[in-house]
Amino acid sequence: MKPQGSTTRRYLAMKFSPSNWPSIAAQFDNLERIAGKPDVDLCAWLVQCSELEAAIAEEGTKRYTAMTCHTDDPALEKSFLEFEEHISPRCKPRWQKLAHLLLDHPRRRELDAARWGLLLRSVENEVALFREENIPLEVEDTKLSQQYQKASGEMMVTYDGKERTLQQMAVYNEERDRARRQEAWEAVVNRRLLDREKLDDLFDHMIRIRHQRAKNAGFENYRDFIFRARERWDYTPDDCFRFHEAVERSVVPQMRRIQEERKKALGVDVLRPWDLAVDTHDGPPLRPFDGSEKLYEGCREMFRRVDPMFADMIATLRESGNLDLESRKGKAPGGYQATFEELRKPFIFMNAAGLNHDVFTFLHEGGHAFHALLAKDEPILRYRSAPIEFCEVASMGMELLAIDNLDVFYKPDEARRAKRKELEGIITIFPWVATVDAFQHWIYLNPGHTRAQRTEKWRELRKRFGGIDSYAGYDAALDAMWHRQPHIFCSPFYYIEYGIAQLGALQVWANRKRNRQDAIRNYSAALRLGGTKPLPELFLAAGAHFDLSEKTIRPAIEGVIEELATV
Repeated sequence: MKPQGSTTRRYLAMKFSPSNWPSIAAQFDNLERIAGKPDVDLCAWLVQCSELEAAIAEEGTKRYTAMTCHTDDPALEKSFLEFEEHISPRCKPRWQKLAHLLLDHPRRRELDAARWGLLLRSVENEVALFREENIPLEVEDTKLSQQYQKASGEMMVTYDGKERTLQQMAVYNEERDRARRQEAWEAVVNRRLLDREKLDDLFDHMIRIRHQRAKNAGFENYRDFIFRARERWDYTPDDCFRFHEAVERSVVPQMRRIQEERKKALGVDVLRPWDLAVDTHDGPPLRPFDGSEKLYEGCREMFRRVDPMFADMIATLRESGNLDLESRKGKAPGGYQATFEELRKPFIFMNAAGLNHDVFTFLHEGGHAFHALLAKDEPILRYRSAPIEFCEVASMGMELLAIDNLDVFYKPDEARRAKRKELEGIITIFPWVATVDAFQHWIYLNPGHTRAQRTEKWRELRKRFGGIDSYAGYDAALDAMWHRQPHIFCSPFYYIEYGIAQLGALQVWANRKRNRQDAIRNYSAALRLGGTKPLPELFLAAGAHFDLSEKTIRPAIEGVIEELATV
């Protein structure tokens, strides 16, 4: 994968390449000189700073995407680590120097608060949190995250005479033969458990590093530190706890009721983890496509039906070589969308294996990509990206806006089954979000915990938010279940965003059912705002309310249940 396209530089020379420190340092020197001029145009200077920031960010993104696409390539791993160890850390104190120059500049008060207020708040926060001694700790944390991705990318299972990734093994979860489903599930679990000690060691090290970063910055714990670092201005840890309670009251009973119906339909005495994906109406496994080409073509048509501009956008990514869709050995797990910030062009990474889930993953990452493309004309890099809680509205909203176009991949009956599967998945995601988020609150509020205590907490949360499926006889699999969630390792505290955003997306979907044209227009307009507005205003622009309470969760879930009754 090599990103293609063109970049427009107003200030940086076209020959400048942010691949070595002396060249980058010279650019920082220049920005400091300009800031020292008494007649400096701060607005233009901020655009110039943003241009350098975008160039450096793109270099890091190119190396990261290459490494995750080929975790088994030592040269790509070395290139990524070189940037993280020798370029990114050196940039941080230089950005801090520029931040101080901005905040202390006598002309700062001349900046229009409506335009620059959010950026200045963000810069002030970064200055308040920055500690020189945290730079090597951040580097070490990044290296540990890369080790987790590498370990996950190396996990393979030989099944049916063929070596397969764990993502590819997911197709067996939908087999009609229960014994075969169990056999495949056990093969995956046993492979994960081979690395249990290794991953626990990594995570213990991560916790120590993260706690020390928080202490260095003057915080009692990493939870409070990361809330500030992630700039969660519009909600608090107590709001998260209220979200957990609302999910427990309004969503968990619905999930368990659906699973009881599943158990009855399958005619089993005990619902097992390998019973959760198989179709309950004797239908064959949903196989929407064979190969990434058909996935791309089908989803492009689904995007077109939402709005033709989305089909055009995804086509530009294909033409640029910015799609890596199929699962393969040596590829990091999961899916993500990243943006090459100078080219202002997104990249979509995923591990497609021919499943219904893959269709929605592509729709999801496509929503992120459209967000980046609609906001790309904003000259300030920080304003091209919204808070994560709204970025996920863009992705989850696209899944729901396109959900009635599944006939692209399926016959009518199959399309109904696929839609039902996705809607049931929305019910399921809320308890899982609450579980992962509550787990992380406990972990970082209790950094000195033992592994036994961590396991006990995980079991407690699974009892609180889990379904009726039984892990009897598979205690180790249940206890290490959280290892499969990359966010816990690589993006700490990045998970409640999915629950918040799903509430926004469900409101966008409800709007679509009332007035399709207005809903899509509002959705697109909100994406164009990037990060130029506070989080509640972005939700409002999309036709949604920003709220984590039962007041919003209950009607949103009721809307899903009502729709399920029609499928």
